[in-house]
Amino acid sequence: MPSSTVKVRSSQGGAFDCYLALPDANEPVPAMVLACAIHGVDADLRQIADEIASHGFIAAAPDLFWRSIPGPLGHDDPRAPERSQPRLEKIKAGEADMADTLAYVRTLKQSNGRAGAMGFCYGGPYAILGPKRLGYEAGISCHGTRMLDYLPELEGVTAPVCIHWGDQDHVAPPDQGGNRQAFVHHGLHRAKDPLFLSFGINDAAGILAGHVEYGPHELAGAIDEFLQLVFIGLEIGDRPAGDTGFYGGAGNGRSDGEDQARVE
Repeated sequence: MPSSTVKVRSSQGGAFDCYLALPDANEPVPAMVLACAIHGVDADLRQIADEIASHGFIAAAPDLFWRSIPGPLGHDDPRAPERSQPRLEKIKAGEADMADTLAYVRTLKQSNGRAGAMGFCYGGPYAILGPKRLGYEAGISCHGTRMLDYLPELEGVTAPVCIHWGDQDHVAPPDQGGNRQAFVHHGLHRAKDPLFLSFGINDAAGILAGHVEYGPHELAGAIDEFLQLVFIGLEIGDRPAGDTGFYGGAGNGRSDGEDQARVE
């Protein structure tokens, strides 16, 4: 499974780094473009990209901070939160990078032309913006922040969107700022396009990134749960519009009524 850092030409001039992990595949496959957290395309995100590629997807992770302070930064580096502000302005600028990365990925011989946008924390809004206006066939947000700012953007989106918060995520919990209530309310009144809300599956993204210590069995389970979000996004991409879904939990075996709510 080859991986490397490539240069992607920006439609606004210049070029930016993009970590690319390719699967061992004999036929064209979908791609996942990973929108990074404020720490950038660090070892954690590259590990997630490699894991996604091992399951048969192309994985690409562009450096969304190349205009200011490029490259990965440590979790204790004060420049990481600084370079992400002002947040809405920075997210807007990154839309071009997500679109340019998608265009690049579609030139690869391994690509079948379909791609999902997967955003982590800071990058979470691209799960909505990607299908909304950047050409992506699906969107997945993992513990996304400032998501309520982009809730209105869901109007008119006909591609599947999955919004996930882990119930043990201390950085971006599902109830932060009324996230759960707002998205559930929107999902139940969203009649024409598929929306998937995933709550209460621990912190699978954090486990994958090594932020949560688990044994081998738990790590394997976290990877499986995490990749369910990928398959929800891309494998059901041909599901007809109008088949809306709301999921609470994804394979965690919980029986709590709130976390297991499902409407189709």
